[in-house]
Order: sequence, then C-alpha cells, then structure tokens
Amino acid sequence: MKEEKHVIHPLALRVLHWVNALAVIIMILSGWRIYDAAPIWNFEFPRGLTLGGWLAGALAWHFAAMWLLGANLVAYLLYGVLTGHFRRRLLPLSLAGAWRDIRDAVAGETAHAPGCYTAAQRIAYVFAILAIVVAILSGLALWKPVQLQELAAVMGGYEGARRVHFFAMTALVLFILLHVALAVSVKGVLRPMVTGRAEPE
Repeated sequence: MKEEKHVIHPLALRVLHWVNALAVIIMILSGWRIYDAAPIWNFEFPRGLTLGGWLAGALAWHFAAMWLLGANLVAYLLYGVLTGHFRRRLLPLSLAGAWRDIRDAVAGETAHAPGCYTAAQRIAYVFAILAIVVAILSGLALWKPVQLQELAAVMGGYEGARRVHFFAMTALVLFILLHVALAVSVKGVLRPMVTGRAEPE
C-alpha cells in the first residue's frame, strides 16, 4: 500500500504515451519523404531523416501510422476525461503562470517535480494535443479532398490543407524537441514514464 503512493504515471497512461510517440515519429519521418516528392517551399528534408525510401513506401508508413495515431488519440482523450487526468494534470491553464515559468527557466530557477506539470507544461501539452488533432483533420482533407471537400475548404482548399498539415507537423516537432530536452535534462522525469514510479530518494 505504501508503494502505491510512489506511482506517478499509471500503466495505461504510459502505454498511450509511448504508442503516441511511436506513431507521431513514424508520421513525421514518412511525412518528410512525402513532402520531398512535391515540396511546398524551396527546400527538402535530408533523405537520411526520412522514412519509406520512396513515395509509395512513405505513403504506406504514413497511412499505417495515421490509423494508429487516430485510435490512440481517441483512447487518450477518453482516458483523460473518464479518469480525471485532464482535470488533475492539465487544468487550469494560465498564460500568466506560463510566462512566469518561462522567465524562471531562462533565469535557471525552474523547479520540476515528476507528475506535477507547471503552467507552461500544461499549455504545451494542450498545444500538442491540438496540433495532433489539426494534423489528423488536415491529413484527412489531403487524403480525401473530394469526399471531404467541406473540410478542405475550411483550410483554403487542397493546397491550403497542405500548408496547415505542414505547420501542424512543425508544431509537433518543436514540442517533441522541448519535451525530450526536459526529459533528459531534469532528474526524475524520464524514469517514471517508463516504470511508472519515481526514482528512489
């Protein structure tokens, strides 16, 4: 009973987190290869950072990960609402608090306890969830532009949906870089997401 108090991240949350990480990484790397086949802007991603080898292979990876990401997102949203995870960990949101956290981090005065999110982290996690939702919706508009023409129209048509999809991906990449930097630089953050328990004092 005493040991239960040290559980920070339940098993279900950890599984959802790592499945999401896998799906997002596959989608980003395969998406970069798809982008390179028809660039929007005057640059391409290095071939060594892409997945799929060629366009058809990248599309196969992308569609497979799309279903995994979509199903995992639905499961995570249900988990977050039904267990109260969102209410306990992500609310309330405070822009003033986030700005204070950022100032403290720049000054080297930030403190982080595993499982307790700062105001800046809460906003970042909500931002990441919204970016995934936008990426999925814009991806559906690209996949079925005729059947989902109303959705594509909201984004400015097919080409507009491509740009929305690209910016959603960019937002996720920025979140991942910050997320990983925090996980490896702050003691006691990474282990609980693997084992579920805090590091021993």
